[in-house]
Amino acid sequence: MPGAGMVADLLSLGLIGVFLVTTLEKFIPVVPSYVMLLALGMSAPDLPRLTLILAITVIGSLCGSAGWFAIGRTLGEQRIERLVARFGKYIFFPLPTYQRLAASYRRNRFGVTALGQTIPVARVYIGLPAGVLKLPAVSFLAAATLGILAWNLPFLLLGFLLKGTSHSLFYVGLRASIVLVAAEFLIVTLVGMIRRARADGRT
Repeated sequence: MPGAGMVADLLSLGLIGVFLVTTLEKFIPVVPSYVMLLALGMSAPDLPRLTLILAITVIGSLCGSAGWFAIGRTLGEQRIERLVARFGKYIFFPLPTYQRLAASYRRNRFGVTALGQTIPVARVYIGLPAGVLKLPAVSFLAAATLGILAWNLPFLLLGFLLKGTSHSLFYVGLRASIVLVAAEFLIVTLVGMIRRARADGRT
């Protein structure tokens, strides 16, 4: 897998490597995050170590998201759109995807940030439109932390439980991510239906 060697080299640095990998993954997603998280979960010898790895991966991912947030806030809407239009296709982030993320923030900023951290591709770049729109930094970081925790914990725990087995990290992670995203979609759909039903009941 392209980039796997670089990830392995960084992880050989121990907990510092875990921080670097999870931070850089938000800028250079060369290895699917679920594969990386499963591998990190498998590397934990016990629950205290797993808890420490969880904390470091959350901090690392949060730093990556904060980096995109700062870039968006500094460069502004017009320059960011020009850059995404020109280079986005090379990092799996075409302009229409950026525009959809930006438009979604007009509904529920906290919820979009938290949920966006659990959706492949969106979780990498969600900080960029948030910075462009100048969301309050504290609110963004709080929501991002919740979303990152919701994404990292299941994969780390699953990797820990699968330690010593011969399961493929790629296929196990892919299936788990599909289940997680489907569950999120179902929850969001149900919440929307309940809200609409309540609104109709008041009229």
